[in-house]
Amino acid sequence: MIEADIKLDTLGYFCPMPIIMTSKKIKELLPGQVLEVVSDDEGIKKDMPAWCQTTGHEMVGLEEESLDLQKVYKAYVKKAK
Repeated sequence: MIEADIKLDTLGYFCPMPIIMTSKKIKELLPGQVLEVVSDDEGIKKDMPAWCQTTGHEMVGLEEESLDLQKVYKAYVKKAK
């Protein structure tokens, strides 16, 4: 399990909102800190790595779990230095 410094809940939001919310939230972190983005939008599996590649932040993990008969995704992003 990856240890995150801050958690961002984007449940109920769909593309492009989880990425937009991540973009705003990551600005609050210090370089090297990890943001956990919780989403029920399956698109995050491809959108988050693409966003990280574009912005220079590092995608350090993606977890998938079932919660109340729905899939929940946890993307972990380390803020660039």
